Amino acid sequence: MQVTMTFRHMEQSDALKAYAEEKLERVTKYIDSPINVQVYFSVEKKIRHIVEIVINSKGVSTKASEATHDMYAAVDAVIDKIERQLVRYKEKIKTHKPNGDEHGRQLSKRIFEAESIEASTGSVVIKTTTETAKPMSVEEAVMQMDLLHKDFIVFTDADSSEINVLYRRKDGNYGLIEPQRA
Repeated sequence: MQVTMTFRHMEQSDALKAYAEEKLERVTKYIDSPINVQVYFSVEKKIRHIVEIVINSKGVSTKASEATHDMYAAVDAVIDKIERQLVRYKEKIKTHKPNGDEHGRQLSKRIFEAESIEASTGSVVIKTTTETAKPMSVEEAVMQMDLLHKDFIVFTDADSSEINVLYRRKDGNYGLIEPQRA
């Protein structure tokens, strides 16, 4: 986890930095590495202590801020907010079933063992897996792929009921393979 801390209108405090980093460890169970965290501490009118936290990690981006009369209480409150946001995000991914359809199409994938890359004859199936292509939108497929840390996901498009493949490109963007309609 890479943490950047910025102090506005106040002196830097090593104790406050250590306290914030300790509390940020709570959110690592909801998102995986690499995590970039930006923490902003500021004081307004000498009595209002504001903490703002921005977290970016593999498709998950969240932001929260809190203002109190005590900086440590503000850190606790903003961490609680972030934690609630991440729990809600994970639950949304787990429980979402579009169109009330819980059953998707059963797909089978096979992995072939090849003697060499040039010679494609004589390939043997070394593993077969059956998975369910759940109905979902492209946005939901992106969230699922990010949360499960997969490079691709096969799903049934909720609108067209066609099998689609969403994959992560080397440049960090996403590609979508849709079936051609005749």
